[in-house]
Amino acid sequence: MTETDHIKVDVLVIGAGGCGLTAALSAHEAGLEVAILEKADRAGGNTALSSGSIPAAGTSLQLSHGVTDSAQAFAKDLFNHTGAHDADALVGTLTDVSAELIDFLAAQGVALEFVSGYRHVGHSTARLHAPPARRGADLVTDLLTAVERCDIPLALGQGATRLIAKQGRIIGAIAGEDRIEADAVILACNGFAAAPELLATHCPVAAKAAYAGSPYSTGDALTWGAELGAGTGNLGAFQAHAGLSHRTGALMTWTLIERGAVIVDATGQRFGNETLGYSGFGELMMAHEGPFHMIYDAEIRDNVAAGQPDFAEACAMGAARQAADAAALAQTIGAPQEGLAATLASARDAAQGAAADPFGRQDWGLGALDAPYCASEIAPAIFHTQGGLRIDTGARVLTEAGDAIPGLYAGGGAAMGISGRNGARGYMSGNGLLSALGLGLIAGRSAARDISTMRTAGGEQPHQSAFDQAQLN
Repeated sequence: MTETDHIKVDVLVIGAGGCGLTAALSAHEAGLEVAILEKADRAGGNTALSSGSIPAAGTSLQLSHGVTDSAQAFAKDLFNHTGAHDADALVGTLTDVSAELIDFLAAQGVALEFVSGYRHVGHSTARLHAPPARRGADLVTDLLTAVERCDIPLALGQGATRLIAKQGRIIGAIAGEDRIEADAVILACNGFAAAPELLATHCPVAAKAAYAGSPYSTGDALTWGAELGAGTGNLGAFQAHAGLSHRTGALMTWTLIERGAVIVDATGQRFGNETLGYSGFGELMMAHEGPFHMIYDAEIRDNVAAGQPDFAEACAMGAARQAADAAALAQTIGAPQEGLAATLASARDAAQGAAADPFGRQDWGLGALDAPYCASEIAPAIFHTQGGLRIDTGARVLTEAGDAIPGLYAGGGAAMGISGRNGARGYMSGNGLLSALGLGLIAGRSAARDISTMRTAGGEQPHQSAFDQAQLN
């Protein structure tokens, strides 16, 4: 097939991570012919690398656990954590749709359960919903099953190289030698954390940190948006993670901190409040000298391993080195014994309420740490950028002047997020997937409404798709 040939669909989704798969299902539910392009040889993107945790307020799963919550309370928590930013209007939109999003996913056959028993950093109550094994890959698998059940064509290893515009409207994209026309194009092609020049420009503090996200987060949406005069928002914001395991290369679960773990530097001393969260503390680590170790005890290790298979596997790989007492722990991590002993004593006093924590930490999970201790060597990493194309509350891409670009929508890493303007401290647990899947749901519905309006005004008939006949799979 050459560029002179073309395929027609109603909606073309570029990207097959959580955002793109959800957007495709949303548009399909509205009765539209949908196709998905993905430049990687497998679907998932950063969603597959996450824990699959989606924050939502006022859900039936919350109520079944006796948790009363509201979209308003959720939005208040987000603003308390981030302050004002370029996507203020999206905060209310995403929190309002969050409970509906969980219902939508459940209707598609996505297995989610309520993460009860504790609340994550920044959230005033428990509101995360996640796959039973806490694996984003499981979330992607369930979404893919739904896409297949709906007979939505998915072309893997077929990345879009440019968008097609006609008379000011986006009418499709070029993928290889194929011209795919559509009445709506949804950009779900991730952020720019794997593009060193873009990262150095917009998130310089993270430019030298390890990268733990998808290698396909190369800023395609920003490049295409710039050519169209699209606006951008919150480009300085990113999601960091303070727990990249030195031994396994995997991310150590922050549940260890929420249960009472602490983080120390090479001197055996703490240097901040770990309950800033894995993202905020990750940024703090980027400005501090390592090596770093997460210190917890055997009770916390066993408690977390019982509920999180990935952490149990990391323990089996030697990521949690055990020490019988403080002296042995100091030898294990190569820190001065006196400094580490003072750190453990100070943390114990704070956890028991005998003294105020010098860094202001108040939440100590299961309480003071007791021998035997465990240590995991960690490093800070950047996982995902949180800024992108400026969009309205319907996920329509906007120009710098604030006008919608007809036919173009964006979500997930391609769009501006809700984690503040700059740095990693505005990120709250689940912000990435709330933006990805929530905006995917919204983009699919907005595209359907806009296409209906356009066809009603112009008398256009729905496309008869030849995408599946093209055998792009």
